[in-house]
Amino acid sequence: MKKILTLVALLAATLQAGAQGWFRQPTPNDTLQSVRVLPDGKVLFQIYAPKARAVAVTGDLPWDKPVIFKEAPNGVWKGVCEGLADGCFRYTFIVDGTRVQDPKAPLSAEQASVFTKGPGYIKDVPHGAVAQRYYWSQTLGEMRRMHVWTPAGYEKSKAKLPVLYLIHGGGDNDASWPGVGAAGWILDNLLAEGKMVPMIVVMPNGTVTNVPNEVPPFAQDMVTDIIPFVESNYNVYTDAKHRAVAGLSMGGMETMEVAFNNIDMFTYVWVLSSSLMPGLDPAAESERLQVKKNAAKMNKQFKALVFTQGGPADIAYKNCENTRNQLVKDGLKFDYMENAQEGHSWATWRADLQTLAPTLFK
Repeated sequence: MKKILTLVALLAATLQAGAQGWFRQPTPNDTLQSVRVLPDGKVLFQIYAPKARAVAVTGDLPWDKPVIFKEAPNGVWKGVCEGLADGCFRYTFIVDGTRVQDPKAPLSAEQASVFTKGPGYIKDVPHGAVAQRYYWSQTLGEMRRMHVWTPAGYEKSKAKLPVLYLIHGGGDNDASWPGVGAAGWILDNLLAEGKMVPMIVVMPNGTVTNVPNEVPPFAQDMVTDIIPFVESNYNVYTDAKHRAVAGLSMGGMETMEVAFNNIDMFTYVWVLSSSLMPGLDPAAESERLQVKKNAAKMNKQFKALVFTQGGPADIAYKNCENTRNQLVKDGLKFDYMENAQEGHSWATWRADLQTLAPTLFK
C-alpha cells in the first residue's frame, strides 16, 4: 500500500509539473515593488530573500539614519528610509554581506553580464541605430520605454518602411533583444547580405509590474499606445500587410494576445518557444481568444503564422504541442519549425530571428 501511495504521489506531482510546464511556482517576488514612496514621504525598500540572514541597503541615502530591515513571514525583507528630499538616488542592497543589484528594478534585466565566444555577430558592415524611446502609456498610466532599430541609412532616406514588433520573454525587458539577443547586429548582417528588406524593428517592454497577469494589459498597450507612437514618430507604413509581430516565451503569449484579438492589424505572426497560457486548459484559452470563431478570418489574413521550438529540450515544448493540437481542432492553419536544437535559450531565439526577418514583407 505504501508503494502504491508513493507512486500515486509521484504521478500527481508529474501531472502537476506537466500542467505548469515552463511556468514556475509563484512567489511574493512576482508582484513585489522594491522601492515605494509612502504617502508621508518616507521610502520603503523591499527585497525577496527568504534564505538571507541579514539585509541592508547602501547608496545616496542619509548616513545618519540607517535603514533597518526586518524579514516578513513570506521571505520579503522590508526597511524604511527617512529624510530624503525629492530627487534621484543610487542604491544597492547588501544581502549577507554581498552587494546585490535590485532584481526588481526596471533596468535589472540590463545588468546581466554577457560574454562572446568565437566570432560573434559584429561584422564589418554598415550598421543601423538602436534608440531608446520613451512614451506615455495611457493604458498603463505610466511612462514606458521601447528600443527601436532603424537600418543603416535610415536618417537620410525618405522611403517608408514596414515594421516588425519583436517582444522579449518573461523576466527581461526591452533591452534584452538588442542586448543578449544581438538583434541589431543580426539585422545589420542580414540587410548587408541582401537577405532581408529594409524595415524598422520595435522592441517594446513586455513586462508589466504589479499585476498578476501582464499579458492582456501589455497587449492593450501595444494596440493603444505603442503602435500609434511608432506610426506617429517614424516614416512607416500603417497597414496590416506592412506589420509583423513576434515574441518569445511570455512574449509569444503576448504575440497571440495581440494578433488574435486584432486580426486586421497584422499579416505576419511568429510565436517563439511559447504556447497558450501554461497551467490552463488549452481549449478554454482558445475559446477565450475566439480562435474557432475567427479561424477562417485568421487563415485568410495571416500570410504567415509560425510556431517555433528549440527542440524537445525546450521547456515550452509540451505546452506548445498541446496548444498546436488545440488550434488544429479549432481550424487554425499555421506552420511549425524547430529552427535550432538549443532549448529555451537565446541561442534558439537568435536563430529564430535570423530565419524570421528574411521572410517578412516580400
